[in-house]
Amino acid sequence: MRKKKSSAVWILIAMLIGIAIGYMIYTEFPDKKVSTEIAGYISLVSDVFLRLIKMIIGPLVFSTLVVGIAHMGDASSVGRVFVKAFAWFITASVTSLLLGLLMSNLLQPGLNLGLPLPDIGASVNLATSKFTLKDFVGHMVPRSFAEALANNEILQIVVFSMFFGVALAALGEKAKVLVAAIDQLSHAMLKITGYVMKLAPLAVLAAMASTVAVNGLSILLKFAVFMGDFYLSLFLLWGLLAFAGFVFLGPRVLKLLVLIREAFMLSFATASSEAAYPKILDALDRFGVNRKISSFVMPMGYSFNLDGSMMYCTFATLFIAQAYNIHLSLGTQITMLLVLMLTSKGMAGVPRASLVVIAATLTQFQLPEAGLLLILGVDTFLDMGRSATNAVGNSIASAVVAKWEGALLSETDANVNAARLDAEVRATLAHPADA
Repeated sequence: MRKKKSSAVWILIAMLIGIAIGYMIYTEFPDKKVSTEIAGYISLVSDVFLRLIKMIIGPLVFSTLVVGIAHMGDASSVGRVFVKAFAWFITASVTSLLLGLLMSNLLQPGLNLGLPLPDIGASVNLATSKFTLKDFVGHMVPRSFAEALANNEILQIVVFSMFFGVALAALGEKAKVLVAAIDQLSHAMLKITGYVMKLAPLAVLAAMASTVAVNGLSILLKFAVFMGDFYLSLFLLWGLLAFAGFVFLGPRVLKLLVLIREAFMLSFATASSEAAYPKILDALDRFGVNRKISSFVMPMGYSFNLDGSMMYCTFATLFIAQAYNIHLSLGTQITMLLVLMLTSKGMAGVPRASLVVIAATLTQFQLPEAGLLLILGVDTFLDMGRSATNAVGNSIASAVVAKWEGALLSETDANVNAARLDAEVRATLAHPADA
């Protein structure tokens, strides 16, 4: 456990150093074009790190999910886990959207903004048509598994992997060799993940430095009320998620939160939920969640359980309406919530997906799309909180489903398992050539 603690500390130190370097660049090079160019070179490190993560996500999801489903034994077990996970995701989604709606109405962050509003006819040029229900349902099924892997379409990979895993389970002994081969693939991908994660502190430093170098810290003061209200709402959502975990897991949920702290900080600093995926799998292993459950629930969560992103959709949409002094009735707001409930399920794998979903919602409810220009400048800082929240939500969801399935080790057995994993890590570091 000592190494895990030091990794989290290094990430925190890297965040602080990155902010300091970024602010120095911002003050030393006031020309926006120059600072942006410098930030572009600095961000190469974080860009490469995220590309490495994207490189391993597809094969990692496929191999771990297929093996997990194959070990479940039959299609009824897969269906049972799917239903339980999906029920949790829907409940969490509604809760997140409702909390965003409630907090935005309660805090009214868009009133008396004190900032010039973008022209109501301005466009932000975001494609919104892809978030219709028809397109989303059609997009779920891959035309080609190779295409889904190449494009990192997590939901499509999940759909194919479910069919493939169920087929292997049905074949029984005939598929034993293939299951073993895919299991070895999953171990190889996890080994590559370990190598990639060594770059995490550098990637965090570069991400923070490039962001602050371009935007400075003054932009945070201009939007202090909006950002403060949003992060207050996120804190409440974290509390609700932790409470839900406590209801089903008891005091052990605190241990889970400690185990995922590194994944939380990594997803926060890089503003990417994907960056935390391998770390969360490792944390769940140490918590005692059977890999066949975590490898099934986690990929689904990345498509259906983006709690932070969903709360932001209702919060930001109402913020824009308030900024333009447009009153929305309770009925309209509830309708908006139901629409977002559907459209938000297509977020996974789409760059700046929350903004695209919000743009589609603004258009549908005749609200000025130009309002998005108000929040574009601080969206990266907000995306950090959204991504970290998604990591927390999916971690707790996996642990709870494992508990429901009887696939969660006792605390004592989990500690023994964690000690074994630590020993394996130390052996790898001591003899890297044998790893």
